[in-house]
Amino acid sequence: MQSWFADHPIVAYIVIFILLTYVYNRVFRVNQKLSIGKEIMLYLMMALGSGMLLIFQHDKLPIIQCLLVAVGLMLLVRVRYLVEARQKRKAAAAAKRQ
Repeated sequence: MQSWFADHPIVAYIVIFILLTYVYNRVFRVNQKLSIGKEIMLYLMMALGSGMLLIFQHDKLPIIQCLLVAVGLMLLVRVRYLVEARQKRKAAAAAKRQ
């Protein structure tokens, strides 16, 4: 996988940018909306950061794999929250029946 991304840097850059954007939006974004100028500046900075991470990826560091692990862990936490919420609803429904 590492060598394939080294042979296709544009694809690697796009994958890094998408994963980085997902991680930012799920973990670091505050609930309030930013102005359009700040949003543009934010995504430009993330694009520059993705370029730097692409350099690290090209130097054989597993940047994409680490971002995939981070996204996988975030999805795992989300599934856990959904299961816990479902269990709480079932417990609340059982308490109402009694």
